[in-house]
Amino acid sequence: MTQRSQIETSFKATPNSPPVEWRIEPGLTAYEDALTFMEARAAAIRDGSAGEMVWLVEHPPLYTAGTSAQASDLVEPDRFPVFNAGRGGEYTYHGPGQRVAYVMLDLKRRREDVRAFVAALEEWIIGTLDRFNVRGERREDRVGVWVVRPDRPAMPDGSPAEDKIAAIGIRLRRWVSFHGIAINVEPDLNHFSGIVPCGVSDHGVTSLVDLGLPVTMADLDVALKSAFETVFGPAAIAAEGLRKAG
Repeated sequence: MTQRSQIETSFKATPNSPPVEWRIEPGLTAYEDALTFMEARAAAIRDGSAGEMVWLVEHPPLYTAGTSAQASDLVEPDRFPVFNAGRGGEYTYHGPGQRVAYVMLDLKRRREDVRAFVAALEEWIIGTLDRFNVRGERREDRVGVWVVRPDRPAMPDGSPAEDKIAAIGIRLRRWVSFHGIAINVEPDLNHFSGIVPCGVSDHGVTSLVDLGLPVTMADLDVALKSAFETVFGPAAIAAEGLRKAG
């Protein structure tokens, strides 16, 4: 099987497709509201009544369980609300200071290839981090994007320490994607200790600010859009958020 690092990651839509709608939601968005919206939007994309969309949100502190989540990986079940997300993957944390990008794309307009889609999402994150001179790397045995930490003690086998800076968890329905990616800008990294993030216990979690970069959420959003267009094609910024977030 071809490694993800060797997959062609261009995921642009067929010619003459409209640009992807790009929305930034203010405030904190309740997770239940996000799930409801994504379900409806994915159905509308498939029946042709709505266009593709990337929706940027922040959530209040919470844990989500993917379809591969192991109960033992929920270390502190009473710490924050826990939601069954319905996406692929294991447990993850969402909270203030973390940018979640929900990606609702029609893969029939692009490529009907799930592994290539995951590789494209990784490439998007890597390209975003590169705009801040951060080297993000993929790992064939772990989905997501990682940074090597030479400032930390090496692993027992002598390999360099590394931390996860971005997670990926997706779902496809009739070749329309939803859920998406999460990049740590300045979340409370201690909040990740209530789970085994993505089932990986040997490595840590970091953020752009933890790496010493004074990056704001607005800075990240600009970089996300630029890198998205490189991989997925044009995106058009919406005039305002979907609703007043609570």
